Amino acid sequence: MTKGNRIGLALLLLAAGAAPAAAQDGGWTHWGGNAASQRYSAHAQIDAGNFGDLETAWVWRGDNFGPGVDYILRSTPIYAEGKLFTVAGQRRTVAALDPATGETLWTFREPSTKRWADSMRKNYGKGVAYARVNGAGRIYVVSPAFFLHALDPASGLPIDGFGDGGTVDLLADFGYPYHPEDGLPAEVGYITNSSPPIVVNGVIVVGNSHEQGYRQTRRENVPGHILAYDAATGEHLWKFNVIPQSESEFGFDTWENDAWRWTGNVSAWAPLSADPELNLVYIVTDPPTNDSWGGFHPGQNLFATSIIALDVRTGERAWHFQTVHHDIWNYDNPTAPNLVDVTVDGQRIPILVQTTKQAFAYVLNRATGEPIWPIEERAVPRGHVPGEYYSPTQPFPTRPAAYEMQGISPDDLIDFTPELRRRALELLEQYEYGPLFTPPLHRDNDLGKRGSLFCPGYGGGTNILGGASVDPDTGILYVASVKGCTTPNLVPGAEVDAEDPNPIGRTVMKFVSTTGGRLNVEGLPIYKPPYGRITAIDLNSGETLWWVPNGTTPDRFTNHPMLRGVDLPNTGQPSHATTLLSATLLMYGEGRSGRPLFHAVDKRTGEHLGAVEMPAPSNSVPMSYMHAGKQYIAVPIGSNDHPGALVALALPD
Repeated sequence: MTKGNRIGLALLLLAAGAAPAAAQDGGWTHWGGNAASQRYSAHAQIDAGNFGDLETAWVWRGDNFGPGVDYILRSTPIYAEGKLFTVAGQRRTVAALDPATGETLWTFREPSTKRWADSMRKNYGKGVAYARVNGAGRIYVVSPAFFLHALDPASGLPIDGFGDGGTVDLLADFGYPYHPEDGLPAEVGYITNSSPPIVVNGVIVVGNSHEQGYRQTRRENVPGHILAYDAATGEHLWKFNVIPQSESEFGFDTWENDAWRWTGNVSAWAPLSADPELNLVYIVTDPPTNDSWGGFHPGQNLFATSIIALDVRTGERAWHFQTVHHDIWNYDNPTAPNLVDVTVDGQRIPILVQTTKQAFAYVLNRATGEPIWPIEERAVPRGHVPGEYYSPTQPFPTRPAAYEMQGISPDDLIDFTPELRRRALELLEQYEYGPLFTPPLHRDNDLGKRGSLFCPGYGGGTNILGGASVDPDTGILYVASVKGCTTPNLVPGAEVDAEDPNPIGRTVMKFVSTTGGRLNVEGLPIYKPPYGRITAIDLNSGETLWWVPNGTTPDRFTNHPMLRGVDLPNTGQPSHATTLLSATLLMYGEGRSGRPLFHAVDKRTGEHLGAVEMPAPSNSVPMSYMHAGKQYIAVPIGSNDHPGALVALALPD
């Protein structure tokens, strides 16, 4: 940034003095609670006996911070130094809140730039990072414009001595020509950010994101390389190339046709996890451009749709595991890996579990990357799109079992009434369908189909909206998922590119993905319920213990005219439950299309223990903290009446 912009930062900084922070008596210091992303709170003040007494302590309105009538609060706050810290608004304003009242203590906002205006992820900020450096706390945030800021937790002021006046321009270390105000030239590519960085052993590791792949019409973009900085000074330490850029780099030979030269994406857009004792940070990635067409980048394409363990000090790859080869299903790894220690066959093992859109849980030794139970390469269907490369196999875990519907057949279709089943069958036969990894299909195919149908679809399985929590005491994983399919239809890229006013790249792709239609009969999904669920998996044995529907049957199904007189089972909400574990309970909100309820479940049995009302449905991952001897639960929520809000639940005084 220029000196003038540094002055602008100071002018735009809204800082209010705050009383000295109370002693930190129970924190949630990372997006996922801790560096292991367990989403677990050890606090036990709220339990089965008093859960029903929870009430709204306060509501904080995030839509006050910037434009956007459709603003959604995706940020999970952290608790540190006696305050809550979060981001809000399309400007990704950082705010410090009083944990007992929700009062805004200070805010920070970087100045507007064309880089910010061009970001397609302005509305996607998931939070901030916290660390203590040389005995003092710091808040770190990455903006949509791709700047890294270090802030004083007490005042919100930028940290002198970190970067340039508290800010690091991440594009300066990314390796591509750029303009300080405008960012990357459109013909070169585009990069932004949606998730907070993570600080491990004095090193800040920064992820990134791109435009959604299914919207891209041209093949050129920059890859989502990983950057690392000294937490004290902001000095650039290393860069890891997620698409290898030279023959000396591992995985270079998995990019045929010299596609490494122009292919982009492979973003690290989900939050990160780390094991400070192993000195490893864990990165998960998404597919290359374009999500559903990969004919121009044949090969297995490392490190796309992979789990990567990097040495925090050097950035060197310790190990990797690719969960999808040559991903043309948009099966990006959408959540931070969960880390926990379990006992398998009498041996204590440090593991990493990655839950996925394809509804597999990949369980690996987080020190070595070796699978805990065999993961088999199995043959998968070959598609019909001319010029596409198809991986002959994909990795299938032998345990745990898949926790959601994979693939689709007539046996999976709705059968509440003969008429519904008949119409569902008619709709199914309009598509090419089959098992997991059925590939996309192009519009002008010889099969006479509207497109292909693959399940789970783009929305999961498991996705960032829900994800998983893990109990460090028992090793039991609780994973939220939805049943859903996607019907991509590949059309000539020139048709879609002509409608894009600001395309990224130079060369129009042969095919671009569009939707092939809606899979419902008058608003009813064509497949059987449950439509959303939470599954408990014992990671010591790989066994599924139980599953429960996400909430209860929506009114639009109960009152549907085609279901009059039908004794419906509990279908669950067709949304991703937002789970939170505590020492006493599994708790969850029903997600964005669910009811404004927060539920409690017995962790051992899945028995429903009760629900309390919130002002609006949950939007993202809840968290819990202890402040001044009182346990609170903070839930990002949203509705027309409460767009982009944060609600705190607590027991009455």
